[in-house]
Amino acid sequence: MANRILLVTSSILGEHGQSNALASHLRQRVDERGELSLTHRDLAVESLPHLGLEELSSWQVAAAERSAEQQVLAQRSDELIDELNDHDVLVLAVPMYNFGIPSQLKAWFDRVMRAGVTFRYTEQGPVGLVKGKRAVILAARGGEYAGTELDTQTPHLKAMLGMIGISDVSVVYAEGLAMGEGRRDAALKEARQAIDGLVAKL
Repeated sequence: MANRILLVTSSILGEHGQSNALASHLRQRVDERGELSLTHRDLAVESLPHLGLEELSSWQVAAAERSAEQQVLAQRSDELIDELNDHDVLVLAVPMYNFGIPSQLKAWFDRVMRAGVTFRYTEQGPVGLVKGKRAVILAARGGEYAGTELDTQTPHLKAMLGMIGISDVSVVYAEGLAMGEGRRDAALKEARQAIDGLVAKL
């Protein structure tokens, strides 16, 4: 039984974002299951700066030897990784921006993907160090891209998750949301039903 869920949202549209609507539906279903707990991190509200050299360099310094500035910089990544490790299921509610993920979400991945901490390199290749977790992607798109060469987003997300050791990944698509009211309503209904099924199995 996976009872601790980390929900990460990244839509810049707030309450008008369709990925946020999917996230809200998931939260409602989780609330109805008393044995489940959920932590929500909204990267559009609590935004992270783009990763810079000084912050990256702070990770290379032993914790006891960091300057005060390096301690503050390294703490961002440390806290995000601790938060990820403290949960059983990672849920990413992801809009598609120009065929990719929001830069807010990329900034989060840049801090949780740390060599020697969440993955390590070996002679056989990289090995993920985040164990025993699964991920769910709630993908909201204006067009229909799943399974086509234009969907670079899903392989990118799965590759980053796999790099840190999360290979059990489920994807719920809500597509065609900008292609007419009827198509939007049908896609959202189907996505909500898929979320219901996933939550019931947690």
